[in-house]
Amino acid sequence: MTVIDPETKAGWVPEVDEDDDDMPLSTRLSIADTLTLANATCGFLAVYFTTTGVLVPHLAGEDAGGIARHSAATAVILMLLASVFDLFDGLVARKLRSSAMGAELDNLSDLISFGLAPAYFVLVYGMVADDAYQRVSTVAAVAVVLAVVLRLARFSCVTVRDGVFQGMPSPFGALTVISVVLLELPFVPTLLAIVGVAWLMVSRVEYPKPRGRLAVATLVWIFISMTCLGAWAFDAPNGQLLLQTGCALQIVTAATIPLFATARRVNTFRVGRREARAAAQG
Repeated sequence: MTVIDPETKAGWVPEVDEDDDDMPLSTRLSIADTLTLANATCGFLAVYFTTTGVLVPHLAGEDAGGIARHSAATAVILMLLASVFDLFDGLVARKLRSSAMGAELDNLSDLISFGLAPAYFVLVYGMVADDAYQRVSTVAAVAVVLAVVLRLARFSCVTVRDGVFQGMPSPFGALTVISVVLLELPFVPTLLAIVGVAWLMVSRVEYPKPRGRLAVATLVWIFISMTCLGAWAFDAPNGQLLLQTGCALQIVTAATIPLFATARRVNTFRVGRREARAAAQG
């Protein structure tokens, strides 16, 4: 930038260190950051397709059954893709390098894709479903957003033992919330299940991190889910059955892990008491 001296009216250019030509380290994007931004993009597009393909036709009074089904499936597939990007950005960051913005970008992207997008999906469900109540659905949607916000904030400042998450991971929670909605249960069980998932995200239940074989199994499950959604969206034979089966398996898995974690805690507590009694008697 040229600066004008008020006395001489002459312009001069301040000296610039050659090192300043390089972008500051804190603003350089790594490959992992690019995947994280792709995660955020998928979350935003999921909101877009939910709005334009489901909510707008409903408000306009159009009979958009096929369009709504295609758009809802597209929105969920985008959230599934966001979870794939979220899985790989951590793997890439560990193998290569991560920028100073990596953790912040990851939290913000997760908030969009696994907080805002599924909560908005629940909100729209409350507006378009025949037996739903919009205001009550809004409360459930707010519960999902707040659960993800609290979970991400706790993840940033609480240290847990290696290999586990404390509370249901937000991608897993988001997909479970969507599965509850797509299963098309009566309104009250749907609402209770959504609130239950929100509680699990802020609970102290330990969930294993998707590494090694578990990461491969997670990817396989995501692509199976995408296949089920595609079959449902294009009204393939038994597409509805495939979708309901996939959603039911997702919900059963989400409910089973806390049961195993609780059983493990109880067993650990009992073993500890036995050891304490044996030490006292000895």
